Amino acid sequence: MNVLRIHPNDDVAVALVNLAAGQTIRVGETAIRLADTIPAGHKLALRDIPSGAPVRKYGFPIGQAKIRIPQGHWVHSHNLQTALTGRLDFPYEPAFTEPTPPSDRLTFDGYERPDGQVGIRNELWIIPTVGCVNRTARNLAETMARELPEGLDGVYAYEHPYGCSQLGQDHLTTQKILAGLVRHPNAGGVLVLGLGCENNQVGDFRKVVGDTDPENLRYLVAQECEDEFEAGLTLLRELATSASRAIRRPMPLSALRVGLKCGGSDAFSGLTANPLLGAFSDRLIAGGGGSALTEIPEMFGAERVILNRCRTPELFERGLKLVNDFRDYYTAHGQPVSENPSPGNLAGGITTLEDKSLGCVQKGGSSPVVDIVTYGQQLTQSGLAIVEGPGNDAVAVTNLAAAGCQLVLFTTGRGNPLGGPVPTLKVATNSDLAGRKPHWIDFNAGELLEGTPMDQLAEQMLELVLQVASGLIHTCNERHGYREIAIFKSGVTL
Repeated sequence: MNVLRIHPNDDVAVALVNLAAGQTIRVGETAIRLADTIPAGHKLALRDIPSGAPVRKYGFPIGQAKIRIPQGHWVHSHNLQTALTGRLDFPYEPAFTEPTPPSDRLTFDGYERPDGQVGIRNELWIIPTVGCVNRTARNLAETMARELPEGLDGVYAYEHPYGCSQLGQDHLTTQKILAGLVRHPNAGGVLVLGLGCENNQVGDFRKVVGDTDPENLRYLVAQECEDEFEAGLTLLRELATSASRAIRRPMPLSALRVGLKCGGSDAFSGLTANPLLGAFSDRLIAGGGGSALTEIPEMFGAERVILNRCRTPELFERGLKLVNDFRDYYTAHGQPVSENPSPGNLAGGITTLEDKSLGCVQKGGSSPVVDIVTYGQQLTQSGLAIVEGPGNDAVAVTNLAAAGCQLVLFTTGRGNPLGGPVPTLKVATNSDLAGRKPHWIDFNAGELLEGTPMDQLAEQMLELVLQVASGLIHTCNERHGYREIAIFKSGVTL
């Protein structure tokens, strides 16, 4: 098979290999002579498409023809354009599949925390309240790493440039995201490091964090002590002593929350890796666990697909508001809502944001959406949730972690080494990437194009996730030290 027609109503097919002009291919019963060279991952017209007509892929429009596109021609940005505009409104027409519980009761080995959450790592985290103390936090982490007791998986400082010179919603977003990390169950101990004069004062930040276990949390204000480095080490040693007593125990799948993300996508993302995550997510949810989608602007053009999966009309209205708020955010800054895909996406065969979005939402499988989670809010139930956040890779992974996801599955077709504060398991969309970048890639979804059945790969993915959650396998980002956070910003900086 050298081309794939995803849906019977599609106007285009995707080239699975490079196709030469003049070559004749067969799609079903139709023989098509190619007028253009079609790069792998790119689209070709299956029929004549009139100028201005919608062009369908995945069974939905991915834009409209700029000019007449004859059968057999390459379909890309030279002849296809977005049809996205401003705000969106459409009726709730529920369309989802309730998961069927499996016969097996799956478990993983995790750390039960005093607040009832379950961690899959037992680490020490240093969270700066403000960017001014980033280097101090990093020095503390590097020093403490040399004397870490057994039973701990590492010590990490999560640097960021915010916490001061922000106003209004930006300031609150920073506090909420940092508070979500402070409360994260993968951290057996947390040192919150402040400066003393920043907007994000430790006293105010403590109120945002709320009640937590006093055994695993310490606060330090650098300006209030003679030697903040020695004071920080003393507190880290106390946290390490307490956290090292934690023991892994069997935990039900209902305690596991997995974030779903794509980045550095190509046209195969919507054909292999993203549908694979969807099949995995459905299995996880059927077993009692939870998964979370974010990247709200990468739902533009696919809103009907994902929002009609909301379990209730009230959730649908909240989801539609979330989408329209992001659309308003674009237009308020004088930008079109369709300002995507990236140059790498375009080179990989994704032409419009609708094209990208319809592939992106494949990660959500077919289970109902059970919650809409805003910035800094925690995941509170099993099932599929939508988490507020942009498509930016680092910001989205951070949002998923701050919401309580213990690990993130991250699909990529172009390749991306990024890692967040939680294990960030990379899934390649194609075997070429998996072979070229084994130090980035943890799982190869490209096998789907080589004949491996979806059910088989989805089961393998579930088994791998349980092994990662149990600490038996560490992801590439963990092994190579790729860990960082990023926080969403929309307003002014003083």
